[in-house]
Amino acid sequence: MRAMRQFKKAAPRKRTKEVTMIFGKHPVDLALETVPKAIKSVYLAPNFSEARVVAKIKRLGCPVRPLEPGRWPHDLPQTANHQGIAASFDTSSLLRPLTDFLGDEIVADPSTLLLVLAEIQDPQNVGAMIRSAAAFGVTAVLLPQQQQAPITGTVVKVSAGMTFRVPLVSIKNVNQAIEQLRERDVEVLGLSGGGAKSLFEHTFTKATALVVGNEGTGLRSKTASLCDALVKIPLHPRCESLNAAAAVTTSLAVWQKDRS
Repeated sequence: MRAMRQFKKAAPRKRTKEVTMIFGKHPVDLALETVPKAIKSVYLAPNFSEARVVAKIKRLGCPVRPLEPGRWPHDLPQTANHQGIAASFDTSSLLRPLTDFLGDEIVADPSTLLLVLAEIQDPQNVGAMIRSAAAFGVTAVLLPQQQQAPITGTVVKVSAGMTFRVPLVSIKNVNQAIEQLRERDVEVLGLSGGGAKSLFEHTFTKATALVVGNEGTGLRSKTASLCDALVKIPLHPRCESLNAAAAVTTSLAVWQKDRS
């Protein structure tokens, strides 16, 4: 993390373990590399031949189980493109509470950008947004505990493993999180097709939080009212709207361009 560098470390808190199956060579390899203690067991197909990955699994001492018909993990989707490898993974190891993340102070620095997901339901969108967050240097992604697609194997796969590289923050309530951020001099922008201001005209002069709402209904009215401003992406008349993940990618590109 570049911009959020002056906060005190809070005492560790006990977290409830939330185990899911991650799958695919790249995601599992990144998990082995970055958070090996979160891996409970690895499932390998008989024909899995990545010697480097197998050597890493043996070096770390991860329990290995077969990945084959008749021994298919019950929580691994039947349609998963697993590439011969999957792992049982504790997703709670990726998420930290907002209070721990913020500490006592956020530096009011324009290189700080927080992406707040406000009830994004599609795991494909969540994964794509996290991947875009990694690509454009977002400081952290904030995810509510309720009414939000959780971190699953599909999210990890679609993110190309970027769930292991972008800080992920758990928030109890989007509106409370917005208020906490504003108290720390973070400018909160709500992404909305009905926004009064074009995102292209906005100048990022301080730490910013970009809030993106539900794919179908957008931002809740209360959430929108708490934002410092609602911004929109100007679109050609032949197109009414963008997919939520595409809108986030466009917005992050605008933010990065404004800083360059």
